Amino acid sequence: MLFDRISATPDREAYRFPVADRWESVTWRETGEIVRTLAAGLLALGIRPEERVAIASSTRIEWLYVDLAIACAGAATTTVYPSTGAADVSFILGDSGSRIAFAEDDVQVEKLRGERDRLPDLAHVITFDGTADGDWVLDLDDLRGLGAKHLAEYPDAVDRAVEAVDSEDLATLIYTSGTTGAPKGVELPHRCWTYIGIAADGLDILTVDDLQYLWLPLSHSFGKMLQAVQLQVGFPTAVDGRMDRIVSNLAVIRPTFMAGPPRIFEKVHAKVAQGVEEDGGVKARLIGWAFGVGTRMAQARVAGHRVGPLARAQHAVADRLVLTKVRARLGGRIRFLISGSAALSPDVAAWFQAAGMVVIEGYGMTETSAGACIVRLDDPTSGRVGPPVIGTEVRIADDGEIFLRGPSVMRGYHRRPEATAEVLSPDGWLATGDVGDLDAEGRLRITDRKKDLIKTSGGKYIAPQSIEMLFKAVCPLASQMVVHAEGRNYATALITLDPEALTQWAGARDLSVTAYAELTALPSVRDYVQASVDQMNSRLNRWETIKDFRILDRDLTVVNGEVTPSMKVRRKVVDDAYRPLFDSMYATGS
Repeated sequence: MLFDRISATPDREAYRFPVADRWESVTWRETGEIVRTLAAGLLALGIRPEERVAIASSTRIEWLYVDLAIACAGAATTTVYPSTGAADVSFILGDSGSRIAFAEDDVQVEKLRGERDRLPDLAHVITFDGTADGDWVLDLDDLRGLGAKHLAEYPDAVDRAVEAVDSEDLATLIYTSGTTGAPKGVELPHRCWTYIGIAADGLDILTVDDLQYLWLPLSHSFGKMLQAVQLQVGFPTAVDGRMDRIVSNLAVIRPTFMAGPPRIFEKVHAKVAQGVEEDGGVKARLIGWAFGVGTRMAQARVAGHRVGPLARAQHAVADRLVLTKVRARLGGRIRFLISGSAALSPDVAAWFQAAGMVVIEGYGMTETSAGACIVRLDDPTSGRVGPPVIGTEVRIADDGEIFLRGPSVMRGYHRRPEATAEVLSPDGWLATGDVGDLDAEGRLRITDRKKDLIKTSGGKYIAPQSIEMLFKAVCPLASQMVVHAEGRNYATALITLDPEALTQWAGARDLSVTAYAELTALPSVRDYVQASVDQMNSRLNRWETIKDFRILDRDLTVVNGEVTPSMKVRRKVVDDAYRPLFDSMYATGS
């Protein structure tokens, strides 16, 4: 895929990336030269076909370079989140048998150095920004030097390595962070990524003239999927994984599309909604009117209804006064946004659509290379994740569980044949663990995780994710909600608030208290959250409504194991950790 892309568009921009206070870019031809040298360096270090090479780094241009170099050397990438603790890094590298590890900086190097005695297979560490010791730890310049020398002796070494790769050879090993149990290494061969690229290209929604902004963790299958799509289609990508730069980068880069988990879209929606609420008066009424007009226009377009001249005139005014300014926050050129990794609230999706930015949802898992289904741009149905991409099959079991089959499905869990057999049938059907249904047009809807469905003592089933998603759509201060009702006679919840939104809220009210924990204890904060809970409850079935809640004095974190790196709640961890708090909301002990 890489060398086909270089051949097709050698002088077009491939990547854009920050260097100090400016952005630089490279063409596909230049990318090929960089990757070829790095791949030759890996070959010089003795890497062999399908041997694992780990990358422990945030999203940055070097991640992409070395990942492509690993593939071109015939090896396989083991991905590691930079936030992963030393013990878990040791487990992942040990279980994968990684021979070489790329480490972003000295923080990542020290994790590996501290675990060196438990990693006998790890021959070398190569750092991007850290300190090399000339022995076990090298830097990228060292690797480039080795590569240049290797190519001088064996000019066709990389070409031969590329030609030797088979579609079933291992390309990527991603350890699922999982919401329960120890992580499992998902083996994704090269055919997963070539298929994903071709299937996405077949949707005809992207061209070489698009510009992607990529900030997602490349350690996650979602980010890796976008890399494969770029190779196939050929659009340039601006790369910067620094979360605190997303908003400022959008204004500079002005991408035509961007992908992310629901949380990023929830935060944009909440920030605007909070600002409107605080402004109040005429401005709030104007914004409310403009979004009402935008909503009616969007609904008419989706339904295929003709829009009259009066409605068009109203929309032009609403767009000029309000909606265009919302789009400007994301650079002003967004054609569409992609939401994945968890369910997006229909309310949030409708808000973006009213502003003139369609959010299309996709569905997949690490075990399906992140891609299985996606909403079509010409049919942006809210609440569904679209039909399967071409070549992928979906079926629904009698109990509602979703099964998938297709070229993007993993070849199995690394060194875990029993675990593989539990989810992957001999004829290729993958049990996803998700529950959903298909409509008459073949569009999939996800209702919840099979293991997450809650049964109350009254025998009613509750899908907690739907409730939690709705709460985050109606409460601008929300970060997380965790619903609890298993074996109880009513539902309760733990709630955490977004620190940035809470600080803004407090500042608008001139509160003297500024510390997060102190703010969450204020009666006025409780009253505000209660109003949001009441609003949410009005849209739920009686047995789903939240009868009581507690606001935690801190947010849930990856470090404490309460959420995964992709921000999915580890429900069992939270249930166990806060059992006394949950119990306190059931006065009778029922």
